[in-house]
Amino acid sequence: MTPLDSRLYAVVQAQPYPLLFASLSGAHLYGFASPNSDFDLRGVHLLPVEKVVGLESAEETLEISEKRDDLDLDLVTHDAKKYFNMLLKKNGYVLEQLYSPLSLHTTPAQEELKAIARTCITRHHAHHYFGFAATEWKLLNKQETWHIKPLLYVYRVLLTGIHLMETGEVEANLSRLNHTYPQAHIPDLIARKTSGAEHDTLPDVDKEFHEKAYRRLIAQLERAFEASKLPETPAGREALNDLLVRLRIKGLEKSAD
Repeated sequence: MTPLDSRLYAVVQAQPYPLLFASLSGAHLYGFASPNSDFDLRGVHLLPVEKVVGLESAEETLEISEKRDDLDLDLVTHDAKKYFNMLLKKNGYVLEQLYSPLSLHTTPAQEELKAIARTCITRHHAHHYFGFAATEWKLLNKQETWHIKPLLYVYRVLLTGIHLMETGEVEANLSRLNHTYPQAHIPDLIARKTSGAEHDTLPDVDKEFHEKAYRRLIAQLERAFEASKLPETPAGREALNDLLVRLRIKGLEKSAD
């Protein structure tokens, strides 16, 4: 794996609250970042007790969007309570962030959270991927000239959903997914995206071909959803509550004791 830009670590280290973890999401995680792609940093912070029990509004979500020389970055972190509640819903984003191999900061609490989060994965996470794919596909078809990035997002989302339903494992990298669920046209799309600009278009696109591929993968995700052995409901609420209480009382360093 190519070393991550040291400036990203500096941004993470400058955050006002302790972080359970911070990782890269977006095109870098999905495996098709262009040379000028921005960096999507995502993570979980821990508000101190006085911030959550007092009268003042707590900073449940912190966001930074800035450009540092040639580095465009977008950072979003959620307080642990908000993030844990998101894990109990059919939210694929938070799972992908938690299990992202592109780590900028980690703690023992993240490893504990990963173990608990596995018990929160249900077959109904498929609806997250159905919805995301449908939204991207609709937006794509509103454009007279298609762009490579949203088309790759459609394929990435559908293959991630299929893989999750079949294995219970979170995999967001499109190249790795394509080894398991081969789509002959995807490597060329990835190559065009990674060698070009972030918003390159596809003036020569065969829309009918991609329409058929989209429908085929939707049907494959539907079959995977119907056949999935994943549970109907998440089972990790009690464990998440216990972890959150320990984090609030003891802090990050001692919470695993």
